[in-house]
Amino acid sequence: MGEGQEWAVDGEVSIVLTKNSKRLLAFLVALVLVAAACSDDSGDDEAADGDGETAGGGGEVLASVTDANVIRCGTRDALPGFAVLQDDGSHQGFDSDFCRVIAAAVLGDAEAVEHVDLETDDRFTALQSGEVDVLVRNTTWTASRDGVEGATFLQPNFYDGQGMMVAAGSYESVDDMGGTVICVASGTTTEGNVASEFSRRGLEVEVLSFENTDLIQEAFIGGRCDGWSADRSQLTGLRSAFPDGPDSLTILPATFSKEPLAPAVRDGDAAWAAAVEWAVFATIQAEEWGITSENVDSFLESDDPNIQRFLGVEVDGAVLDPGLGLPADYAYQVVKQVGNYGEIFDRHLTPLGLERGVNSLWLDGGLLYAPPYK
Repeated sequence: MGEGQEWAVDGEVSIVLTKNSKRLLAFLVALVLVAAACSDDSGDDEAADGDGETAGGGGEVLASVTDANVIRCGTRDALPGFAVLQDDGSHQGFDSDFCRVIAAAVLGDAEAVEHVDLETDDRFTALQSGEVDVLVRNTTWTASRDGVEGATFLQPNFYDGQGMMVAAGSYESVDDMGGTVICVASGTTTEGNVASEFSRRGLEVEVLSFENTDLIQEAFIGGRCDGWSADRSQLTGLRSAFPDGPDSLTILPATFSKEPLAPAVRDGDAAWAAAVEWAVFATIQAEEWGITSENVDSFLESDDPNIQRFLGVEVDGAVLDPGLGLPADYAYQVVKQVGNYGEIFDRHLTPLGLERGVNSLWLDGGLLYAPPYK
């Protein structure tokens, strides 16, 4: 068409296109095409984000573990009290039981767990790659791990702090350890904490890092380490199984860090994170109400509607569904099959000599507190 030529639309409306108006029309068409392409690309990116998980948290992991009827729980195999591989192939310990708590909540079967033993340096890679669905491996929640490891940390299942273990009779205080060699596990918060603490005290120290606790123990026995630093709970467990007996080692009084040990899931799936977190909350709330694995059935007839809702009992003609993607009776299954928080603690950690301390319920002056289930 030439400049100024008319178009008849439905035989009624005439439009005159000048050279400038044609340029404007072409620009607008191109803009629409670009916008459509961007919309398609962003949709593809969102669908591909996180190995098929939508960035908004679509619950793909929850669906996949439900379909597979098993939860792959990243753990370890040789930390007394927390996770130990038994001769029959089973895992026993505090963290191992929290793997079972999650399985009982999500699948209704506490034994529907594949315990995946991970070295310290490999745990976040395994989580990011999808090798495991959840990490329950005495892992400290920190700002940098929250920010750069692709991990979402949940309600801590154990509040800890770093300490120092030495040969009995060698040192009475960390202040006596200037110029010594301290052995730690690589890839942990322990390395930086030792350097920071000794610097704060104005002491020089050499830090040796090892891939795992077996290598640290070998170095310690061989005289390469004057001190062994780790979370106090870990030191307590390792001391209990030390070859020369627990009395050959002393854990010094000082606690020089905050170590909230928490389960973690991959970033990007809020539904799975909520399901795991509320499984942990169930153990805490059950203890607060005095519900145990032995008496939980009697609480199904409780006059307290809050307890009835918590256990999945019908109240006022309806069963509460808070939209967590969990079965209505998930808390009942957790307590019946595994126990409340206190039972799990007493089963594995009390025998080591660990006291509840800050891991007591909030009503007893501790930090354990579950949000209302309503």
